[in-house]
Amino acid sequence: MDFAGGILVEVRTKRPADFGLLRDTLGTLGLGTVQVQQFGGPQEVLLRFEQQPGGQQQAAVEKVREELQEVAPGSEVRRVEVVGASVGSELFREGLLALGLAGLAMFAYIAVRFEWPFAVGAVVTMFLDLTKTVGFFALTGFEFDLASIAAVLTIMGFSINDKVVVYDRVRENLRLYKSKPLRELIDLSINETLPRTVGTSMALFLAIAPLAFFGGPALQQFALTLLFGLVLATSSSIFIAAPILLNLGERRLRRGGDGVPAPSRMPQGATTGA
Repeated sequence: MDFAGGILVEVRTKRPADFGLLRDTLGTLGLGTVQVQQFGGPQEVLLRFEQQPGGQQQAAVEKVREELQEVAPGSEVRRVEVVGASVGSELFREGLLALGLAGLAMFAYIAVRFEWPFAVGAVVTMFLDLTKTVGFFALTGFEFDLASIAAVLTIMGFSINDKVVVYDRVRENLRLYKSKPLRELIDLSINETLPRTVGTSMALFLAIAPLAFFGGPALQQFALTLLFGLVLATSSSIFIAAPILLNLGERRLRRGGDGVPAPSRMPQGATTGA
């Protein structure tokens, strides 16, 4: 609704709600498609319906209030939100712009700090993580709103950070093991950073999990999305980002396999995040 515009009404019924009856009854009010969704407990209901023509938003809400008293006496309307279509389209545009600019900035940062094969591997893997997160929304039916944009941006940040840690160790090992094949060197780097990666992921998982299970409906979707993205970003650093680097960097990082690494763009004293 944040992006398409419309009206949201949060209702608490006196008894467990009959969602089928509510859906059938409210669908006859002439308000367009009405979505009826459980919000937390069996007495908590979210109603969503389309933007009404001619600015009849308040009249539509009053019709819903009256109908609720007919089919579910004693119901309490706890919240009403109205988002205009123009505001929704602006929020959607700004949200996509934020995602695009974040991706470009991360690509530029890694390309400057490392080499372009590192940047390509990290950013391509990050966008794969994002597409899988969008698929997670589609499969679960979670609402994609402004909080979802915040979750996606958080996943982007964690994903790129995890890949920078692995890549930083690869860059250090390129200087330490000048004759080791790149495949073995990347494998060594992954194994060296694995305890740090798993430890950080577990700490974040334990911090977010209580929000997912005890944070209530307002935080549940946000937290579950973060948990999914956390597992995704951790695994993709090993199983996707590293093979991409191996395929793109075989000649670039080893100069045709002669065992001499390409010059690093970072000072010799730079430290790893492990």
